[in-house]
Amino acid sequence: MNISVGARHGVVDDLFVGNFLGKDSDIVFDYRQKATRSFQYLHGDYYIAPLFLDKVACHIAKNYLAHTLDIKVPLILGIWGGKGQGKTFQTELIFRAMGVEPVIMSAGELESERAGEPGRLIRDRYRTASQVVQNQGKMSCLMINDIDAGLGRFGNTQMTVNNQIVVGTLMNLSDNPTRVSIGQKWRDSDVTHRVPVIVTGNDFSTLYAPLIRDGRMEKFYWQPDREDIVNIVHRMYTKDGISRDDVLCIVDTFPNQSLDFYGALRSRTYDCAILEWVNEIGGHEKLGEKLLKERKTGKLPVFVPPKQTMEALLEAGHSLVMEQELVMKSRLSKEYMKNLED
Repeated sequence: MNISVGARHGVVDDLFVGNFLGKDSDIVFDYRQKATRSFQYLHGDYYIAPLFLDKVACHIAKNYLAHTLDIKVPLILGIWGGKGQGKTFQTELIFRAMGVEPVIMSAGELESERAGEPGRLIRDRYRTASQVVQNQGKMSCLMINDIDAGLGRFGNTQMTVNNQIVVGTLMNLSDNPTRVSIGQKWRDSDVTHRVPVIVTGNDFSTLYAPLIRDGRMEKFYWQPDREDIVNIVHRMYTKDGISRDDVLCIVDTFPNQSLDFYGALRSRTYDCAILEWVNEIGGHEKLGEKLLKERKTGKLPVFVPPKQTMEALLEAGHSLVMEQELVMKSRLSKEYMKNLED
């Protein structure tokens, strides 16, 4: 049974086609819609770091040209670096700019109560990305976010069977990217289109060493310099009317912060305006009723975003820095567990 076609009018007897689902019903439409990401939600003109763009674009191009190149092309691109530096977001912006429709996985899918399930899922998602190329004529790839959170070895963490199978699956994909089985019998005609794999993480030294060797994984350390940070933050604040000089002042006031700090800083400035809006719709007691019932009817009062000022941004920044310092200084776990070693 060809589940990719379903009941096609003129091919299947009209008695079985019917009109309820339409003449050409696609029984896997919902699955295919959820399997890939199109990034239609990314509105706005965001800044893409040239170095990051060159690395990702080069890796994708090399993998699609691998059959014509007389070189060994690594299947996996490992993008690693500090937390909150925009690795995933920059990659998604590049996908949108290049028209790539990827299949995206997270580290949470690399473990299961059933042995072998995550390895099978990776192979299935890889084949799905390959089918996007074949059936839709679009570039695709498999992307796994925060891979070290699912496969990394930290201290005395236990290695599970699924961890071993996932590592073995990724190594096998790198060595045989066009022969991928999900349990069916091997056939000579069953050749999978090679699609690049991109993984992100914070510390690849926690991964199994043979997986990250140069022949299988090309590694890219992403640490945005000051110019990249200023350009990204300035583009983030463009709609708020914040000038580049003001952005330079903010970046200099809060040095050594990750990129997500400046996004959280802008978000913090909305707190007072949101609290005023809550009072306008009846206060905290009626918040649930208003949000759940009136949102469906479209009767919610319009929320007006606050006008961003340097004073508000700097105040929010100092508040966030104070929270960071409190977390590091308090260490309440020592208060609760007296036998905790340093």
